[in-house]
Amino acid sequence: MRRRGLAAGVLALALLTGCAPSVAPLERLGEKAAQRVRAHGPTGTVAPPYRRWGLPEPLAHPPRPAHAPTARRARPLPVVRRVPTRDKVVFLTYDDGAEEDPRFVDMVRELRLPVSMFLTGRVAGPGHGHFARLRSAGARIQNHTLGHSALRGLPYAGQRAEICGQQDKLRSRFGVRPRFFRPPYGTYDTTTLRAAADCGVSAVVLWRASMEARQPTFARGEPRLRPGDIVSVPSGEPASPTLVERTRGLLRAVERRGLTVGRLEDYL
Repeated sequence: MRRRGLAAGVLALALLTGCAPSVAPLERLGEKAAQRVRAHGPTGTVAPPYRRWGLPEPLAHPPRPAHAPTARRARPLPVVRRVPTRDKVVFLTYDDGAEEDPRFVDMVRELRLPVSMFLTGRVAGPGHGHFARLRSAGARIQNHTLGHSALRGLPYAGQRAEICGQQDKLRSRFGVRPRFFRPPYGTYDTTTLRAAADCGVSAVVLWRASMEARQPTFARGEPRLRPGDIVSVPSGEPASPTLVERTRGLLRAVERRGLTVGRLEDYL
């Protein structure tokens, strides 16, 4: 009896002095579960979207354009490489539709990127569901021909078939008839402009900067992003950085210049 009483006394003393064995909740969860909890920080919070996608700070909200675009169809069609604006915005445009990465859909949704997708029927056709998800995330769908053939020098009938055919296909699949057209390889002639206008297009959209690797390159003018620049992000080769990686690099370059991303369709 004396030994049991002595043991009870020692235990009571240990409890009073804080020397009792630990029964912390993290220990009961097990080591792996504890690591998962600690990964979210002491309050269990999740990292904000811009940090999850590797950006140093959140993208600034784009301003409202001073003038809403008008739905006029000039002849010949305007050919646009950059938008004349003082707003500190650039415009992200994606070509072809070959890289159907679900992470890119998540990136567009979580960062609320106002991107424009110039789709080729032959390339993007099988990915109807992927581009429907991009649309639901806020992307806009535009025309990049049916078969991605170089148009310059082709007869009117052939150019019209490439452009109008994709207009019809996109309307059938997505319920939209694009306002903008981008000729493959950026090459066109006066026949292209006439055929595009006859297919209901209001502007031919080219680009001043391109994002084919980890840094933007510039076809003309000063080699840095400026307000109003249209940036083309083409489909990459298997060995090149992924669409998510190139978009991340582009957004970092945008932020370094004190710019943000605007919606092209709000300005043209």
